[in-house]
Amino acid sequence: MTKTRDAVSAEQLATLSHEFRTPLNGVLGMARLLENTRLTAEQRSYVAALRESGDHLLSLVNDVLDFARLGATALELHLAPVSPEDLLRQVAELMSPRAHEKGIEIAWAVERGLPPLLADEGRLRQVLLNFAGNAVKFTEKGGVLITARDAGAGRVRFSVADTGPGVAPEAREKIFEAFVQTDPSHQAQLGGAGLGLAIVARLAGAMDGEAGVAENPGGGADFWFEAPFERHHEVPAAPPLEGRFVAVVSPNPVVREAVGAQAIASGAWVKNLAGLDKVETLPAQTVLLVDAALAGPLAAPAGRAAVAMLTPDQRDLIPNLSKAGFSGYLIKPLRRTSLAAQVLGAKPIDAALEAIVTPAEAQDDRIAPAAAPGARVLLAEDNPINALLARTLLEREGCTVDRIASGDEAVAALSRGTYDLVFMDLRMPGLNGLEATRAVRAKGVDTPILALTADAFDEDRRQCLTAGMDDFLVKPLTPAALRDALSRWTGPDRPRRWTNDATRAKVAG
Repeated sequence: MTKTRDAVSAEQLATLSHEFRTPLNGVLGMARLLENTRLTAEQRSYVAALRESGDHLLSLVNDVLDFARLGATALELHLAPVSPEDLLRQVAELMSPRAHEKGIEIAWAVERGLPPLLADEGRLRQVLLNFAGNAVKFTEKGGVLITARDAGAGRVRFSVADTGPGVAPEAREKIFEAFVQTDPSHQAQLGGAGLGLAIVARLAGAMDGEAGVAENPGGGADFWFEAPFERHHEVPAAPPLEGRFVAVVSPNPVVREAVGAQAIASGAWVKNLAGLDKVETLPAQTVLLVDAALAGPLAAPAGRAAVAMLTPDQRDLIPNLSKAGFSGYLIKPLRRTSLAAQVLGAKPIDAALEAIVTPAEAQDDRIAPAAAPGARVLLAEDNPINALLARTLLEREGCTVDRIASGDEAVAALSRGTYDLVFMDLRMPGLNGLEATRAVRAKGVDTPILALTADAFDEDRRQCLTAGMDDFLVKPLTPAALRDALSRWTGPDRPRRWTNDATRAKVAG
């Protein structure tokens, strides 16, 4: 049967995506490895410039290919129940390394009572990541707040507000058009090829919604997306913090607003404070959520139940927290379930005299605890540079790695050996990754298989999960993404078997 022009175009774009992203994976991956070696200050600045330029090129490639893809094929929405809370948390966590590297906050909050929505989760995530990526890129002080709320008439409004330079009023409509050049100052602010927001506009239209930008009352820009969504109603659970008193203590208004909203959504009475000077006016049973960004040494007020809020880079403070009067800690951006658990378990700590938390000396991230010590991994990757990169990252996380270069070899290796995890490229000689996965699943092999691929479209993700894969990692592979995947699939709470049929059906649409 002759392929339609749209099908050919989609196939060509998938090939282009793979051909662009495969060498970029090698360039960016090796730059990150080089950045973590012993370098002079001058050498480190060169490597940082190399990585930043590569990241920018990758962003341009993503936008150009995605924009072309939307024009070449009809946009199909795959509707399934989506938790707004999970979605916003995932977006904030994905963007948090870049935000914290710049010294700004990123946080999220969902209006209390907003139920799961029937939506295309991948497309919603794409919209929010585009907004959040721009917000982090152009915000130098303050932070980024991602929110979702009921907008009435069956509509839900998603917003990404920042404290950056904002967008001039005369540019606010034009920036959602493809390749439109505003004046040089606006173009310098927005960067890129001028396609990211045009992609958002197309996605918004496909969902019968609209997107725009307004001025953030706190200074900066407020990018928003609003559309009608059917609700997937569930029996609401009892608020875990009903009747509890919580104070959010942070110098950053983004943190105060987001964490306060999460605590309110959990049922708590909340007071937001910019410092510890007014803590004595609060009810005695109030649990203090204290931001480590406060000026001065980090210490809990005597006789108060307190929990510290840290960025991932402040984990070196954890061993000394109890001595400083804290009963626990939370890593930003916060998860609401973790927040509730820490508040419920908080109690006053009798801090030792002069026991104050002070930052330890900076540690080389290469000596951080391995994510998967002793795990045996099969790596199916035909590109030698990308194979070297993946093997190096896996071995740094404590894995023992066997590398093969074709789908046929993957089937043979899994038939005769036992592995904890498989990383499978999609485009290999002989059997491709999808065919190899189907073959090993047909043999009853239930080892978790993770796609490791330069094919980055949502359709590729659905094909992988439908074929029997369990997870999907997009090249360029980052150490953080790899650590998350290893923790998810080799940790104590890992799934007992590969993705169940219900989950696969949901993802496949």
